[in-house]
Amino acid sequence: MASSAHQVEGGCNNNQWSRFEEEPGRIRGGERAGAACEHWQRYPQDIALITALGARAYRFSVEWSKIEPRPGEWDEAAIEHYRALCAALRAAGIAPVVTLHHFTHPQWFEEMGGFVDQGRREANIARFVGFASRIFSELDPLVAMWCTINEPEVVAMEGYLRGTFPPGERDPQRAAEALAGLLQAHAAVYQALKRLPGGAKAKIGLVKNIFHFDPQRRWHVGDWAAARAAHRFFNGAALEALQSGRFKMRIPGLGVAVDRVIEGLVGSLDFIGLNYYSQIHLRLDLRAPERAVPCARPEDVPTDMPYAIYAEGLYRALHQISALGAPIYVTENGIADKADDRRALFIRRYLYALSRAVRDGLDVRGYFYWSLLDNFEWAEGFSMRFGLYEVDFTTQERRLRAGARPFIEAIRRSSGEGERAR
Repeated sequence: MASSAHQVEGGCNNNQWSRFEEEPGRIRGGERAGAACEHWQRYPQDIALITALGARAYRFSVEWSKIEPRPGEWDEAAIEHYRALCAALRAAGIAPVVTLHHFTHPQWFEEMGGFVDQGRREANIARFVGFASRIFSELDPLVAMWCTINEPEVVAMEGYLRGTFPPGERDPQRAAEALAGLLQAHAAVYQALKRLPGGAKAKIGLVKNIFHFDPQRRWHVGDWAAARAAHRFFNGAALEALQSGRFKMRIPGLGVAVDRVIEGLVGSLDFIGLNYYSQIHLRLDLRAPERAVPCARPEDVPTDMPYAIYAEGLYRALHQISALGAPIYVTENGIADKADDRRALFIRRYLYALSRAVRDGLDVRGYFYWSLLDNFEWAEGFSMRFGLYEVDFTTQERRLRAGARPFIEAIRRSSGEGERAR
């Protein structure tokens, strides 16, 4: 199972998303994360829900803005909270898997330029390394698996190209710079944690989202060019950099040119996390800021998000990411389905695609469903319902959805074969 702090915890977050949510028109319906699922105080109840599913691992993120509310000032109570959460998970037989950066960082860090400001990037990455080192030292006795950064390409594209994430910019060059900076931050954290006591035995990796970009009209050269440019930005440049240590992105049509060697990036994966949901068909449109627009096809089985069920793509993505030569964990995979009338179909199809990749001999070690609970889905607010458990955000009541049944059955079958579903 998987979640992230800002989406489920509630409580006082002073991160860049909290500020972004205050700006009119940023979030669907003007919603704010607010109390979210109250997971901060209800985590014992939610651990029981994980146990009821039979899942044996829980991936969650730690909220940097709670742990370090001001530069160099540590909130010991927040650190103790995450220590208690990890201990409770282990007591329940559930492995805690910690993500250090899942889309959020303190507002003070954003005001310092985050990962993109060229003049302050090195100093800012050092601050992120300091936070990561502190929480690693505190939780290492309880946590064996660490994810450095969740979906750096999504942070870059949505925050600096499409403008739907903080800081809400629409600058392709800045987006490429942000992606390079996030990969640099991953490498710096990996190398720093490996030098700490406990670092040698810890499993540390990056979480990479793969979306397939395919041409809407397979006969149209412009659609092919748009799909290839999107693939380069979202998938190709980062995957190549992880293998070569050199981040190189040049897209003349968007005015993008970045070429940077990233020290310590090669060999910085004890595993690779794969987040996979779907594909996007693109049609060339020179009037659009990104020079292309996504299109649906009549035969698509839609989800509530603006993309379709495309299980074959998980098989494609697993083979694509296997080129990195690292053990693979599917760290996110799930469906927004408020009516709960496609969730069972989604789970069966995607798990079948996963099983095909395993039969091909790919080194897939685990699978984390997204998500345990309905939660705050970023710019979509509370409208997108990914949870195996439905949440009434007025009463905070949790209720298992019928569509979760194939997931539970899959765990039981794999447990019966002497394996553990993740």
